[in-house]
Amino acid sequence: MYLHYSMFNGNNMKNAILLVLLLFSFNAYAQDELFGSNKQPTRKGLIIGINGNLDFPGGDMAKRFGTSYRVGGSLQYKTTKNWLFGAKFDFILGNNIKDDSLMINLKDANGQVIAQDGQRIGVGTFQRGYMVGVQAGKIINIGKKNGDNGILFLTGVGFMQHKINIFDRTQSTPQLNKTMKKGYDRLTNGMHLEQYIGYAYFANNGLVNFNIGLNIAAGFTKGRRDYLYDVMRADNQSRFDLLFGIKAGWYIPVFKRKSEEIFFE
Repeated sequence: MYLHYSMFNGNNMKNAILLVLLLFSFNAYAQDELFGSNKQPTRKGLIIGINGNLDFPGGDMAKRFGTSYRVGGSLQYKTTKNWLFGAKFDFILGNNIKDDSLMINLKDANGQVIAQDGQRIGVGTFQRGYMVGVQAGKIINIGKKNGDNGILFLTGVGFMQHKINIFDRTQSTPQLNKTMKKGYDRLTNGMHLEQYIGYAYFANNGLVNFNIGLNIAAGFTKGRRDYLYDVMRADNQSRFDLLFGIKAGWYIPVFKRKSEEIFFE
């Protein structure tokens, strides 16, 4: 899949890539004595992950939203050959909405939403969504003292959904009640593919276990609302939504010793 560089903010991409390369260099050449110097063979077992993403939008996503964040978790199984298989779930969070036509039929000349009594009210708009899927990958070992550490490649497939969450603080506008909001929220969902390349680190003594790298997700989505009140049309167009950025996560491994005794790190 060919992705043109102009889809993303050039400075943000350069800074993200530079940061990850610096972190790769630090972890590849850091002294093992800092986290434990005993030689450690490759281990197998479950890995619980707590993940966070800083995402820059591309494609159709960039027309509607700005920079966003993802937080979530994962559960993976790692083999002694450093293959990984598992599932993940992320919440999508953001507050940069670019859709100029949003609620235009409810706003005055100053862009303020007008309540039923004619008063201007504060209405918050936020990006909200989630991504759920399965993933598989491999750690390419590059360390001399720990077989678990190295360059991590992951690929995933799943379902993504996003919309504009509209929050009427005063609840004084009937056009923005629970039912009517559906005609404004731009609910969108569909299949997504995800690719990740980063560095995975597991300390010999179990004190530090993490990953950090670059992540890209491509959503093949579609609008799911039969009618939008503000632009007076159906929202059923197919979309190509992109999220690109930095992903970092903390690992809680549950590995097995050769005696098959389970231990937490």
